[in-house]
Amino acid sequence: MEEQKIRIPPFLKAGDRVALVSPAGCIEPACLERGIRQLSEWGLQPVVGPHALDRAALFAGRREDRLRDLQWALDDPEIKAVIATRGGYGTASLIDDLDFSAFGRHPKWVVGFSDLTVLLSHLQRNLHVASLHAAMPQTYPQAVEKAPLSHPALATLRRALFGEPLGYAALPPHPAGRAGVARAPLIGGNLSVLYSLRGTPTDIDPAGKILFIEDLNELDYHVDRMLLNLYRGGWFDRLAGLVVGAFTGIRAGARPLEESVTETVERYVSAAYAKGARYPVYYDFPAGHIENHHALYMGVPAELRVGAPDQADSLVFDTNSNV
Repeated sequence: MEEQKIRIPPFLKAGDRVALVSPAGCIEPACLERGIRQLSEWGLQPVVGPHALDRAALFAGRREDRLRDLQWALDDPEIKAVIATRGGYGTASLIDDLDFSAFGRHPKWVVGFSDLTVLLSHLQRNLHVASLHAAMPQTYPQAVEKAPLSHPALATLRRALFGEPLGYAALPPHPAGRAGVARAPLIGGNLSVLYSLRGTPTDIDPAGKILFIEDLNELDYHVDRMLLNLYRGGWFDRLAGLVVGAFTGIRAGARPLEESVTETVERYVSAAYAKGARYPVYYDFPAGHIENHHALYMGVPAELRVGAPDQADSLVFDTNSNV
């Protein structure tokens, strides 16, 4: 069966209203204000969800209030993009009670990463709508007034939201990279969240796709266990390409695994290659839980080039084509 084409929401323009909501972890008022200032500087009109600053344990308020805010942002026709204030934990508990019928008729950009991988994956799998894996107010540079538009996290977020060309044409080569060219949609996000979605209605299909993964504060053997799950599930055998982002704060367990994340990933790539798989692999792409977080379209066709003798490594998106 031919896969349904991805739908790309309308890009933003000055004056558009964008919602700031907190479907997962709680956020400090100063972080929210930083996001409001930055979005306003771009000519957008931020509208804050009523419960965006609520707190209940580690969550941004009660589940029903977080659900209500997110549903409003998805439904309101005057809201042109939904921007999560931060990740943390909590989006997965909302996903099955969200009504996507209005959103499905009039898609809009949903922006976030980390825990928001749940929502981005759901849009990819069930609604075939593109989304944006990018910085959130919690991760905007601390001093926005001192962070010019040249700051990658902000510059690439703005370009992606406003529909300007988005691509990374001069990526530094990595010694462990696997050469090749792939033209396919980019999918993925936080490895821990992708692992938690396995076997659920939000689990994504990696076949023929370029997979992006990143993670934060995991034990080394936990990373291995999650990658083993993906490998045994056939993910590494069926990819069109692999982009490995930042794995920040990975630490050894009581008995260290004694290999880097790159070496761990390479074990599974090598095993897939031994069975006949061939696809480009790029390591240390600047996206994830880092300040230098480069925006990525999810579900949008991209071209990944690694190790070409006459060209720099690159990842370039094409919002004018479809798959």
